[in-house]
Amino acid sequence: MTHTDTTDVTVPRASESAQPTGRRLPLLDVLRGAAILGTLMTNVWIFTGPGAEWGALQSGSGEQSLGSVGGAVEGVFSVLANGKFLSLLTILFGVGLAIQYASAARRGQPWPGRYRWRALFLFGEGTVHFVLVFAWDVLMGYAVTALLVAWLLTRSERAQRRVMWWAAGVHLTVIGLLTAALALADNGGGTVSRDVVDLYAHGGYPDQIAFRLQNAIALRMEPVLTFFLLLFLFLLGVRLFRAGAFGADETGRRLRSRLLAWGIGLGLPLNAAAVLAGPDLFLLARYGTAPLLALGYIGLIGAVVDRVRRPGPLMTGLTSVGRTALSGYVLQNVLCVLISYGIGLGLAQRFGDTGPWWPWWVVGLWITVCAVLMVGSTLWLRRFSAGPLESVQKWALRH
Repeated sequence: MTHTDTTDVTVPRASESAQPTGRRLPLLDVLRGAAILGTLMTNVWIFTGPGAEWGALQSGSGEQSLGSVGGAVEGVFSVLANGKFLSLLTILFGVGLAIQYASAARRGQPWPGRYRWRALFLFGEGTVHFVLVFAWDVLMGYAVTALLVAWLLTRSERAQRRVMWWAAGVHLTVIGLLTAALALADNGGGTVSRDVVDLYAHGGYPDQIAFRLQNAIALRMEPVLTFFLLLFLFLLGVRLFRAGAFGADETGRRLRSRLLAWGIGLGLPLNAAAVLAGPDLFLLARYGTAPLLALGYIGLIGAVVDRVRRPGPLMTGLTSVGRTALSGYVLQNVLCVLISYGIGLGLAQRFGDTGPWWPWWVVGLWITVCAVLMVGSTLWLRRFSAGPLESVQKWALRH
């Protein structure tokens, strides 16, 4: 699953993009919408699993045995989504940052300038989201990384490339060491505490908030462990945008065809192998091979968009979600909380993760929430120019 920084898609100078100044890049909206709904494709299994947020952490990967039908379905979701759309979302955040930097340069405005306040406001939004809604928030990590990358954009492109590849090397080293440690550790598989299962199945909302606060350090370890990955993907997004990878011209199509070939051709088999290898390679699958497949998704979605002459309901819905990305990200998590946890409908406890309705009700939940977001955002944008949370952010930053 940050998004507000990618909602400004005013295109910079022609030397930095294949698109004319002031035009919107339609592909970015579609990609952003797909990334938002794609992150839910992973997170929906967290909301519906035993112990929810803490359960996914306490049980390791939280993946089921591929020998069962439910495990196979979850495995397919993992191969297609786990870590891929999160990486895509991170790349797009870097794209948005590059757009805002170029826009500020074009207008003669100082940089980072007021962007610091925007990033700090995003960190505040993420903190509220973490405390009140969902422990696996991405906004806080994005805000911190954005502050560093915003400064790096004032350095030379050579310096940016060095930092990008240095960050990639450090990240792969860290993930490699952690993966080796998991493989050597004989923990017999994690089990979820009964108290935690009861907390999310029957506990009150204040109790869940208190639990997140009490375990904040453990629940916030993902953005810490993946900081160098975030840094790499942010800067990669900057480079892809400046190269014209999202434009509708021949340059954009040529770059996206390369991303499709390498990302899908190499990323898909590597990621499938890592997933099928079992939970010992969970970190490698989510944080190692997934970003490569995310690049393939840019090429794949771009190829589809290039061939569409008249947008249908699906593309219109994805575009609308992309234009209201922050609101959609938060709303999808709120809906899953109210549907899955005991403070709402409690369907996670009612249907369980081994009964006859599993995993089909989880797939149905994902489809339903995606449909609500696509229809709701499309209707909203008929009356308003930005999503509700995006509008709140703009208002707050003006005062």
